[in-house]
Amino acid sequence: MSNRVVCREASHAGSWYTASGPQLNAQLEGWLSQVQSTKRPARAIIAPHAGYTYCGSCAAHAYKQVDPSITRRIFILGPSHHVPLSRCALSSVDIYRTPLYDLRIDQKIYGELWKTGMFERMSLQTDEDEHSIEMHLPYTAKAMESHKDEFTIIPVLVGALSESKEQEFGKLFSKYLADPSNLFVVSSDFCHWGYLFQGQRFRYSYYDESQGEIYRSIEHLDKMGMSIIEQLDPVSFSNYLKKYHNTICGRHPIGVLLNAITELQKNGMNMSFSFLNYAQSSQCRNWQDSSVSYAAGALTVH
Repeated sequence: MSNRVVCREASHAGSWYTASGPQLNAQLEGWLSQVQSTKRPARAIIAPHAGYTYCGSCAAHAYKQVDPSITRRIFILGPSHHVPLSRCALSSVDIYRTPLYDLRIDQKIYGELWKTGMFERMSLQTDEDEHSIEMHLPYTAKAMESHKDEFTIIPVLVGALSESKEQEFGKLFSKYLADPSNLFVVSSDFCHWGYLFQGQRFRYSYYDESQGEIYRSIEHLDKMGMSIIEQLDPVSFSNYLKKYHNTICGRHPIGVLLNAITELQKNGMNMSFSFLNYAQSSQCRNWQDSSVSYAAGALTVH
């Protein structure tokens, strides 16, 4: 056995966010300083994963709710954008690099998850191509900087899970969610509207004219989904997705979280989720336009 430490590079630094540590630090500080912490300590957050110029200020609303003094392990659940995956996958590295400082993967928890037989391994290539986990690493590093040597991360790439798989993974993660020293970060953007956006094909153009302009219809659709998430009901969330096909890219990580919550509620745990911010990359007014929506929220245990 070699003891060589394997690192995942910050592959989207320099494109999706600045590669300069001091500059990034100042940027994150600026966004966080404009936000209230009302839902601290969060046990889980939902936050976006787009380029920071688009969603950095929105994500701050979620990260401001993190309490670094009690958080020791951070589970980061991100959807798979590039590889077809019907289960969840674990990283094959030890360290995730960020321009701020390196984050260490919790090999003990990884061992426990691996033993269940429910996970695949992602290759380093898949890991570095994917942005859904990476976009949360600088914010995680920033939120935890006062205790930076005292926590580990558990990155999990979530595939296109069936409802029954979302339940299984929800059950599995529920025991970790029950622990106040764990934080769950669920990576998701909301509606991807239009045909093309930065070269990506969305082919999604749901429009309810009764809501007014297109961007208002998108907001109405997203907020319908957000209020269902706040009800903490995985079945209603699945039904909503089936009915409207809203292009919420982290729907499976959200489904896993909702199922984990349901499991804990059965055992009498009392929790609430609130969305704290909603934003759109631009306001769509005609059929040639396109946008991505972002939402940030936090789960607290009472």
